[in-house]
Amino acid sequence: MGRHGWYSGARRWRVTALLGVTVAALALAVAMISTLRGGGFGTEGTTRDGDKVHGTPATPHAEPKPDVGWGFTHTQYSADQGSSGAAARVEGLLSRAALPQNQHIMGWGAGNPEPVKGRYDFEEMDRRIDFVRRSGGTPVVTLCCAPDWMKGGKPGTDSTDWSQASLETAPTPAHYKDFAALAATVAKRYPDVRHFVVWNEFKGFWNNSEGRWDYEGYTQLYNLVYKALKQVDDKIMVGGPYLVMDSVDPRQEQNASATLRGAWGAMDQRVLDAFDYWNQHKAGADFVVVDGSSYTKDDDLLPDEFAATDKLTAVGAWVRQQARGLPLWWAEYYVEPADGNDDRKGWSEDHRVAVQATGMIAMAKGGASSGFYWNPEEEKGTDCPGCLWTQTDTADGGRALPMYHLVSRFGKEFPPGAGYRTVSVAEDDVPNVRVLATDKVVLVVNTLNRAISAQIDGKRFDMKAYEVKWLRR
Repeated sequence: MGRHGWYSGARRWRVTALLGVTVAALALAVAMISTLRGGGFGTEGTTRDGDKVHGTPATPHAEPKPDVGWGFTHTQYSADQGSSGAAARVEGLLSRAALPQNQHIMGWGAGNPEPVKGRYDFEEMDRRIDFVRRSGGTPVVTLCCAPDWMKGGKPGTDSTDWSQASLETAPTPAHYKDFAALAATVAKRYPDVRHFVVWNEFKGFWNNSEGRWDYEGYTQLYNLVYKALKQVDDKIMVGGPYLVMDSVDPRQEQNASATLRGAWGAMDQRVLDAFDYWNQHKAGADFVVVDGSSYTKDDDLLPDEFAATDKLTAVGAWVRQQARGLPLWWAEYYVEPADGNDDRKGWSEDHRVAVQATGMIAMAKGGASSGFYWNPEEEKGTDCPGCLWTQTDTADGGRALPMYHLVSRFGKEFPPGAGYRTVSVAEDDVPNVRVLATDKVVLVVNTLNRAISAQIDGKRFDMKAYEVKWLRR
């Protein structure tokens, strides 16, 4: 999970023709760009503008809240690059929805932010944050991953290893403070970013000798980053641990939890142990972050793809109880197992949207107030099942897809603090539908691959196979 598109290398370039511009105006434009952009390097041990405010940020909220709602995470390919017309189309879509948008500081569309200690390159990160600002989203930053020199690699502008091994490696303990300093630099650069997630999926924090997560190491890193961010601004919201909430088939796995289990399987006890340690030893947290899938580590959907989403409810309720009511975020969530290439292309789009909607309902019922859909777009010229919009490499791209309509509508109708209400469902329909309601709207999902007649909230209506329907109350 979280493994699509680590490398940020430029795949698409915009060429803007500036015609009829006077020499004086062009010089002024160059000067402005030099001031606002963060690309390039200074001399050893200095920053070009790494500690300065980048661009013209939105006015930060005086009192940020620990919830941001339902949005998505930018990955390697997104609408910050490509055809200007397609990118503008996506910006228009997002500006109407005001979705929170998450971006990592290295990988998934962003280059190495600190190739050499004290020398920063935020060019690609700047572009992503600027896109979030233009599209009216709430920016969220995930503080992962770490430059090579923090992991024992050779520093330098050309040494970044974009293979899996690089981003799957955590900083060495000797560089935890350096990573915390980088986090502070990022916070100072983007003062309108009020929410930070520390690291991603415990990458590199596995204790091979003991066959468990290195939760001591992660918690040490987390605490240093937490304190560094709070020193920048004590109103910054910080969360972790971004653990993958793996489940297993309890009949086949010795690490199956004896307490947190259901028809969907059993939690891997080693994950619960890691969460407990962080929860007990963290310096503080404004929200708690997890990720995971409805299926097991062996890609089993128990007992089926819709009922398997009950795991998201059970895990959410457990986390909320352990964290004593801290707001719960799902940094990533998956309901469709991937193939050997980490692609999810086995279902029709109607099927995929129906199971996704069921998963989001399950997360909300488990107490989640924020969640981030992964991978809004893929590389040009490729099919993109489950993407939010069509590829932006052509002028006709950037058009909303069914998954975008689901995610944006869910975020609008079920924002943080939404008061959920019970709703009547005809007895014969209970096994066939999933429902989430407030006093204003009802979301209904047909979990069958056939048409049905359902009676919800006293109203009878027809539903197509795998249909997702919104009802006003």
